[in-house]
Amino acid sequence: MSEISKRAVAGVGVLVLLALPFYATGFWLQSGLFAMAAVIGAIGLSLLTGTTGQLSLGHAFFLAVGAYGYVWLSGPAGAADGLTGLGLPPLLAFGLAVALTGLAGGLLSPIAGRLRGMYLGVATLALVFIGQHVMLNAHTVTGGYNGRSVPPMDLFGFALADASPQGLLVLGVPFGGLERLWYFGLALVALALLTARNLLRGRPGRALGAVRDSEVAAAVMGVPVARYRSAAFVVSCLYAGAGGALLALVFRRVVPETFGLVLSIDYLAMIVIGGLGSVGGAAAAAVLVTLLPQVLTGYADDLPLLARAGSGAAGPTPGEAARYLYGAAIVLVLTLAPQGLAGLTRRRPRKTLQEHTP
Repeated sequence: MSEISKRAVAGVGVLVLLALPFYATGFWLQSGLFAMAAVIGAIGLSLLTGTTGQLSLGHAFFLAVGAYGYVWLSGPAGAADGLTGLGLPPLLAFGLAVALTGLAGGLLSPIAGRLRGMYLGVATLALVFIGQHVMLNAHTVTGGYNGRSVPPMDLFGFALADASPQGLLVLGVPFGGLERLWYFGLALVALALLTARNLLRGRPGRALGAVRDSEVAAAVMGVPVARYRSAAFVVSCLYAGAGGALLALVFRRVVPETFGLVLSIDYLAMIVIGGLGSVGGAAAAAVLVTLLPQVLTGYADDLPLLARAGSGAAGPTPGEAARYLYGAAIVLVLTLAPQGLAGLTRRRPRKTLQEHTP
C-alpha cells in the first residue's frame, strides 16, 4: 500500500470515528471506548515488549494503578461510606493518575533495567497478585471486593456524563455521557499514537531497537542498555496508567476482578496478533481483541453453538468463545504470519529479473 493510500484510508477512518456518536447506539459507543482504552495500553506494552524485547506479565497491575489512582484522586474526601479521596478536579486527577503509574514504574525500573526476558516476566507477574491483595484489602482507597464508583470526567465545568448540561443536543442528536466521553477517548488515542510514533522515529526508538536486537552490539555503540530498559518500562507504565484511567471512566465502577492475570494475557495477545514492535498493529489488534467478546455477546442469541452467560445452556459463552478465537489467531500468526497484522499491510518487494533467472 502506497503512502498516499495509507493517508487516504487514515483520513476516512478519522472521519468515520468522528461521526460515529451521531449514528451508533450506546452499546457500540461503550464497546468502542473499551477498545480505545485497550489501544492506549497495548501501545505501551508494544513499546516495552515489541520494541525493546522486554517481557512483562504485570500490565494489569499498572492499569489498576491508573484506574484506582484516578478514582482516589478525584473521589470526594470524607465520604460517609468510609472511602477516602482527595477531591481534585477530574482532569487534574487524570493527569496525576498517569504520573502516579509512571512513579510506580519508576520504583520498579531498576529491576527492569537489570532483568530481561522471562526473568522480568516472572518478576512482573508477581505484581498482579500483589495488586489483587492490595485492592481487596485497602478498603478505604479501593472499596475492597465491591470496588467503588468512578467520578465522571469534567472539562472546565463541562461534564462528560449525562448531567451538566442535561438534554444536550448536537445537530439534533442527544449527546449523553458516552457521546461526550467518545471524543475525549479519541483525543487520548491520537496523543498516544503520535507520541509513540515520534518516539520510535527518533534516537530513543533506534536505541531501543538496538537493545532488542543485540544488547552487546548496543553497548558497543555506546547505548546505556540498563537505562533504556528502565526508561521503556516507565513509558509503558505511563501508557498503562492512561488506559486504566480511561477504562475506569467507561466502566463507571472499578472492581479488583477486572485487573487480574487474564487481562495481562489479553494485552500480550494484542501485541502478538498485531505484530511485535508495530504501534499500528498493536492498536488494530487491541480493537479486535476487545470488540470480539462484545460482538459475540451482542449477537449470542443469533449465533450457533454459543450460550449466553448465565443461561445454563450447553456451549461456550461469548467470552470463552472469544478467547478460543484469538487463541487460535495467535497460533496462526506465530506459524503463518510472524509479523502479525502489521506484516499483512507492508508492501512486499518485487523480485528482480536476476532473481527469476536460474
